[in-house]
Amino acid sequence: QVRLVESGGGLVQAGGSLRLSCQASARTFSDYAVGWFRQAPGKERELVLGRSADGLYTDVAEFVKGRFTFSRDNAKKTVYLQMNSLKPEDTAVYYCAAHWQRINNNPDYWGQGTQVTVSS
Repeated sequence: QVRLVESGGGLVQAGGSLRLSCQASARTFSDYAVGWFRQAPGKERELVLGRSADGLYTDVAEFVKGRFTFSRDNAKKTVYLQMNSLKPEDTAVYYCAAHWQRINNNPDYWGQGTQVTVSS
């Protein structure tokens, strides 16, 4: 069982930055891949960034284009999403998700989400 809690969302102006955090509780957190997803109103959920448990595989959405950075601290059981150069179209609820070894489009475990709003 993996429990995930996101934090760090908020309101920011276009061009600004936010860092999202995902705190996990799992006995063997290092065995789980973690991904960040987002869902904007009226749109389907989409993967933003995901990394395999061993760190060898990273899935990155095209719209990230070097603006977002994924990092992970297994000792703290925390994953981060550093978002720079934010755009209004980045406005969405951002979710942290975990899956055994490799992230997929429907991970087993999800956080509650954190709202990110980018004003123009």
